[in-house]
Order: sequence, then C-alpha cells, then structure tokens
Amino acid sequence: MNKDTLDKIHIRALRTRCILGIFPEEREKAQEIELNITLYADLRAAGQSDNIEDTVDYKNIKLRMLELVEHSSYYLVERLAQAIADMCLDTPRVEAVTVILDKPGALRFAQSVAVEITRSRNNG
Repeated sequence: MNKDTLDKIHIRALRTRCILGIFPEEREKAQEIELNITLYADLRAAGQSDNIEDTVDYKNIKLRMLELVEHSSYYLVERLAQAIADMCLDTPRVEAVTVILDKPGALRFAQSVAVEITRSRNNG
C-alpha cells in the first residue's frame, strides 16, 4: 500500500518545549514548539476487532515523542523533524508519517516558522 491508500491518525497541536536553534540565546533556554503528526497505517483490522493490539498505539507514540523532543538539543528544525519521523517509523504498523513542526517566534513579525516532512518505510 502507498501513503495515499492508507488510513490516517492525526496528532494535532501537540505543544512541548526543547532547546532548538543556532543562536546562543536559543541554546540556553527551552522554547515552545508545536507538532502536528499524521501517521499512515492500515487500520482495517482494528476497525473490525475493536482491539488495541490491531492498531497504532498513538498514546505511546505521543509519550515517546515528548521524551525525545524534551531531551533533544538540535540546531535545526529539520533535524528534529527527521528524528521524530524516524521514531514514528520505528512503531509497528506505521508505514509513513508526516511531521509538521512549528517554531513560534522564530521570525520577527511572523507567528511561526514551520517545516513539513513526509517519510515512509519504503523510501526514508
């Protein structure tokens, strides 16, 4: 199956804090970021069985994502987005993931700067 034929689980507007940026002041204090994640998986078995074992445990993904992000100290938004995508793809049943990472206040006069990446098991 390709991403377009898979089902989707959305994790929307997940806010957390981390060290992220290239400037000295960004390296001193954790800043708020916002994550929007789309997990692509075949959810038909779970729709039939009503059993957590047949689906993606998105609560577990959220907990692992928060652990990863809150203990990270990347320089680039792109690198943090890639680390999150890699973690999601390590989860059984997740075939692809889209990560949108917003960094509020990154640019003066802009609400935020965001990076969006999509990765899959098949093409990285």
